[in-house]
Amino acid sequence: MFAKNVGTVDRVLRLILGVALLAWFYFDRGAGFWHYAKLIGIVPIATALFSTCPLYSVLGVSTCSMKKA
Repeated sequence: MFAKNVGTVDRVLRLILGVALLAWFYFDRGAGFWHYAKLIGIVPIATALFSTCPLYSVLGVSTCSMKKA
């Protein structure tokens, strides 16, 4: 699996954003592309739950705290 590269604060913000987008999708009842684009909220929820972000891996970014030896 991928190495963990998403820190605690980052995970919480991703969960909040993902849940907000999915709630907006559910309660809006719109139609068209922009309504279904809100389903992108699944991505930040998944990256928060798995503590890994493939884009961070490609860019070499990590928001995890450093482990002490």
